[in-house]
Amino acid sequence: MNKVTSSVKRSKRFQVLEDRPINKDGFVHEWPEQGFVAMSSPNDPKPSITIEHGRVVELDGKSREDFDMLDQFIADYTIDALAAEEVMEMDSLQIARKLVDINVSRTEVLKITKGMTPSKVVEVLNHLNVVELMMALQKLRARKMPSNQCHVTNVRDNPVLMAADAAEAGILGFDEQETTVGIVRYAPFNALALLVGSQTARNGILTQDALEEATELRLAMLGLTTYAETISIYGTESVFMDGDDTPWSKSFLASAYASRGSKMRFTSGTGSEVQMAGSEGKSMLYLEVRCIMMAKGAGVQGLQNGSISCIGIPASVPSGIRAVLAENLATTMFDLEVASGNDQTFSHSEIRRSAKMLCQMLPGTDFIFSGYSAVPNSDDMFAGSNMDSSDIDDYLVIQRDMMVDGGIKPVKENEVIEVRYKAAKAMQAIFEELGFPEITEEEIEAATYANGSSDMPKRNVVDDLKAAERILKEGITGFEVALILARRGYEVTAERIFNMLKQRVAGDYLHTSAIINKDNLVISAVNNENDYTGPGTGYRLNEERWQEIKNIRQAINPSDY
Repeated sequence: MNKVTSSVKRSKRFQVLEDRPINKDGFVHEWPEQGFVAMSSPNDPKPSITIEHGRVVELDGKSREDFDMLDQFIADYTIDALAAEEVMEMDSLQIARKLVDINVSRTEVLKITKGMTPSKVVEVLNHLNVVELMMALQKLRARKMPSNQCHVTNVRDNPVLMAADAAEAGILGFDEQETTVGIVRYAPFNALALLVGSQTARNGILTQDALEEATELRLAMLGLTTYAETISIYGTESVFMDGDDTPWSKSFLASAYASRGSKMRFTSGTGSEVQMAGSEGKSMLYLEVRCIMMAKGAGVQGLQNGSISCIGIPASVPSGIRAVLAENLATTMFDLEVASGNDQTFSHSEIRRSAKMLCQMLPGTDFIFSGYSAVPNSDDMFAGSNMDSSDIDDYLVIQRDMMVDGGIKPVKENEVIEVRYKAAKAMQAIFEELGFPEITEEEIEAATYANGSSDMPKRNVVDDLKAAERILKEGITGFEVALILARRGYEVTAERIFNMLKQRVAGDYLHTSAIINKDNLVISAVNNENDYTGPGTGYRLNEERWQEIKNIRQAINPSDY
């Protein structure tokens, strides 16, 4: 009787623990055969290379006749055959130490990584703990100054609300803004709303509309968007071919964007191959390093990685969040811009999601989020971000606590209200001029003060869709939008949109890690190269930026009391 009672009786402390948010998350034991292993699978190949007559004929234990298309692309377009044999002879632990050694410059590290094979990269990264990975990331980030990107979407694809939200995100300091759609035919309206709202806030904000690639490219050619990043690549041949794609077809698409003056980067991330049941038994990090090296070989500006929409997979296995940080670092090791994830919610635990985000925020990346949800997650059509608009104050306080630049700044309520109103009114003027469905004063009032789409009056979806389709059918361009705004008295926003079109012609923002500041100047790895070599070097908060970060609206002046 006593034995039965003791087996049923529960520890009250364990009962409390089981009710914690963290225990709503999913966790699994490693299963290497199906790819459920983060950084080191027994099935990962050993590092090796053979060069004959300047050509890679063997790569990580596989001869050229056995190469899949990914091996061939990496061998032919990424690995520097002149450097490879010497680099591959180097001890991986010594290379790992060079990554964190403040006496070894970023330039010296890049000379080494160009001769590494995927397996060699993984072997090096496995020598680093989380703090060392962050130390290396701080040194190897391409652009000296960190930055941030955000999501601006809503479940109704409401263009008035979207423009207002984009304007607010703009004054918060996000240098890039990304939207997508619930209904595909709304895409032109969303691109227009993001362009108008962002440029209402300030000069230079880059915008994209994440769609299927042909439509996305058309919108870019019309001058309604300025960059793209949802061009996905994968680490196994079977998963790559599922999308009817190859590394060569993706490279061709990348050239289509670049030749039309549109910035673009690829997207990949640990766990995608597992999620699509095509991991070939390899570790998530090994497969992701193959993606990174393909991106380098294709010549794109950078990579959106950090597991992205597959974050639940690496987050479920041991060392998975470390692997996500490692893939961000690996991207910088190949001199690529990195938009480092944090863009999808993955945990019920606020502690856990903050801990994950700090891995990128503290060392700083080109874009710490890709992106931060500038709207409530209930309106985020990218399945919700790691942080959303309700977390803004927390994020600002973390910047202040740590004296770290997370890419955004405090704003005052009256400033937000004013810029949201301006953006909504600008959209009203454009709709009137183009004969689109009316934007009422009631809608403008609602968008000015709204938190989310539930605060907005409903619009006539059928009429809006017909009008949105006219943008593509009639080829309505960003230049025409600028002319309308200038005629209707919105000269500042009009000039900013025109400035973005001029940037397209100049093409300077096609450089690695490029952003455009409020003075319409391009800042990239060319003119703002990361020169970190220890204390007192690299990116440091100047006094103006530190004052901006310090002055959160909640802080009181003690001398007043």
